[in-house]
Amino acid sequence: MKTHLTPPMANYQDLKKRCLEIAVTVGPPIFYGEKKESVEISRMAFEENETVKKCLGIVALEGFFAGHAEAHIRNVAIDAGAIVLIEADGLPPNCKIGPRLSFLAHIAGVLHDIKRSQPEHAYIGAIEAGRILEQFDLEEAEQRIIVKAIANHEAFQPAEPLESPDAQLLSDALYDADKFQWGPENFTETLWAMLALRKNENIPLLFERFPRSMEGIERIRATFRTRTGKVYGPDFIDRGLEIGRRLYAQYTTMTSG
Repeated sequence: MKTHLTPPMANYQDLKKRCLEIAVTVGPPIFYGEKKESVEISRMAFEENETVKKCLGIVALEGFFAGHAEAHIRNVAIDAGAIVLIEADGLPPNCKIGPRLSFLAHIAGVLHDIKRSQPEHAYIGAIEAGRILEQFDLEEAEQRIIVKAIANHEAFQPAEPLESPDAQLLSDALYDADKFQWGPENFTETLWAMLALRKNENIPLLFERFPRSMEGIERIRATFRTRTGKVYGPDFIDRGLEIGRRLYAQYTTMTSG
């Protein structure tokens, strides 16, 4: 006998719970185990920096859009900072040292989705980020590479090559950290935050579009830009896709007649 999902259960709270249970069985991305030290160094620096805190406050006043809430921008910022620390050993001597570039990655991560609700959000967000950065004690060159990194972070769009290795690393690290979140986070957090904004009314439409959305996520596997991203990014995507596939299978089984 088939189990039917009754209307009271067909809400995002129940579905999110099921998704979180699936995520536990799928397990966390290997990046957080193998690169734990770099992630924790980045996390501690992020939490302690007053400029980062001020940026978070500014973004909070703007509001968090389209399901990309504080958890998302924090994760992107911390992961971007960690990628920079991992990759910084390969930079030429005249470039920004790892901790400073990691700090700039934190700022870029906090500000990268400041205009997430608007079309061409990366380009428009970069312009707004430039205005915000003027109030902070950053070198003009540092402001410029943060702005360019934000402009370059949108998926499936051509990225502008940057003029220096440290600027390129910052840009690529921000992109990769943002796309890490297309893995498990997309299914355990972002999806449900977006659905909550729509007051539960689009659950059937969500699952109608699910296969096409999964195809878009699959395409991200080949787009990672740093060495670290290319090694660990596909694992993020694969784990997210596995969560999505299992959730979709459960939903279609429970709702079929």
